[in-house]
Amino acid sequence: MRLPDDRVDCRVMSQRRIRYRVKAPRARSRRNSDSWATAWRTPLLHVRARHRVLTLLGALVAVVAVSLWLQRAEQKADALLPMMQALPYEQAAQLPPREEAVVMEDVRLPKPFSVKRGQAPSTLLMELGVESDSVHEAASALADHVDLRRLRAGETGLAYYDESGSLSHLRLRLAKKGWVDLERTRPAAYEAGLGRSSWKSSWREFVRSTQIRQIEGTLDSFLVTDVEEAGAPSELAWSMSEVLQWDLDFNRDLREGDTFRVLFEEESLDGHFHRVSRVLALSYVNRGVAHEAFLWGGTEDGPDAPGYYDRDARPLQKMFLRSPLPFTRVTSRFSHRRLHPVLKTYRPHYGVDFGAPRGTHVRATAGGTVTFAGRNGGAGNMVRVRHANGYETSYLHLSGYGPGVKRGKRVRQGDLLGYVGSTGLSTGPHLDYRVKKNGKYVDPMKLENRPAEPVPQSRLAAFQSRRDLLLRALAGDLDPRMLSADPAAEMNLAKAAENDLAKSAPPIASDAAR
Repeated sequence: MRLPDDRVDCRVMSQRRIRYRVKAPRARSRRNSDSWATAWRTPLLHVRARHRVLTLLGALVAVVAVSLWLQRAEQKADALLPMMQALPYEQAAQLPPREEAVVMEDVRLPKPFSVKRGQAPSTLLMELGVESDSVHEAASALADHVDLRRLRAGETGLAYYDESGSLSHLRLRLAKKGWVDLERTRPAAYEAGLGRSSWKSSWREFVRSTQIRQIEGTLDSFLVTDVEEAGAPSELAWSMSEVLQWDLDFNRDLREGDTFRVLFEEESLDGHFHRVSRVLALSYVNRGVAHEAFLWGGTEDGPDAPGYYDRDARPLQKMFLRSPLPFTRVTSRFSHRRLHPVLKTYRPHYGVDFGAPRGTHVRATAGGTVTFAGRNGGAGNMVRVRHANGYETSYLHLSGYGPGVKRGKRVRQGDLLGYVGSTGLSTGPHLDYRVKKNGKYVDPMKLENRPAEPVPQSRLAAFQSRRDLLLRALAGDLDPRMLSADPAAEMNLAKAAENDLAKSAPPIASDAAR
């Protein structure tokens, strides 16, 4: 029954439901009550019906779409694979015989494995398939070439299995050393089922080869990236920083547009790159100033210890390194009045702060004796080293100390003293590096470095011959492969080069001819 318009008030009570409230008199009759309930449910019935219709339409559309897709797929299949018609027996008998299918033999691929942390060798062998009654014999055979107590986690290898699925051959790769092969031997008694197999091992050392290479490039963004773009491994950038560590601070001095040329030895193991062995010659032009380095010297115990020298046979090594950290940034400089980041008061800052990640190695900038290693109030963990000529260096806010660093220990330039940290009054991981001279603090960035002794006069001619060869190879005028580690061979090559230059030079007229 339709209610009069003046008795129905339509109001929106929410976003999802519309209720019709009836303006009924105070004394509602049963008829009015039924009409109110019917009017309240009528919109809901319309919504449900609409949902049912939409659901049926959606299902119909989905069925039609699937049918069309299946029909299209069948048409493509018919185009690609035409239907084969059955032939009568007489026609089928005249067809040529079908070729036999080629069956590939069962090829078993080796199973890679790696040594886990804390894993015993016997446990590793049993996991790979060695029987429990012969694991001791296999481990003993393996110990003929490997110190099982020093087997490190992460060592990798390959395990080979036979047709029955049992382990037949094991190959373990020892980093930087070589391969050890553990092979199962099966005597005739074992094949007959009367005995058991045994194990034997063999060793093959990596084939080491050294190649001399030359690269050149320009500093565009970051030295490591530019070295890689020049065709060398990234670790060469670190070697370059170590060679020029007394003259260039690779944290502050490098500028965009600098150029470099490097002659270095690259070591390979079994034809694969292993490491950069050493830098033979280096030229780095920083803001128009050329910094050159040439490796010269024999063995550590010989009369000429190996070291780097400039073009004039003067050593690059000086009393102090330019920085105790490689590849870092200076976050605070030497100052007599600086706002302390923790105490929020102005006070002198008698050092230079180098920002670096926690755990970065801290090197001794000069050789000397450790006079203090421990906790020192706001300085946190600190190491103090006494040097010659009244110098003293301090390294503050360390997270830990290097191996054996304690009071009284002698250290050499470049030795590990500790690790960057944030102990004491510190807001983040960094190194506070300080230098004293005769008891007074000085700016570490303004130290006057004293070089070591130059090449002696008796060896100067040999150094100059070596330098000239390295210069030619560095400039690309000499094939680096012609350089040899044998000094006699290099001297002969230098003499041959001098003879070639003498032949190509024009003759000098005598006084009589003039």
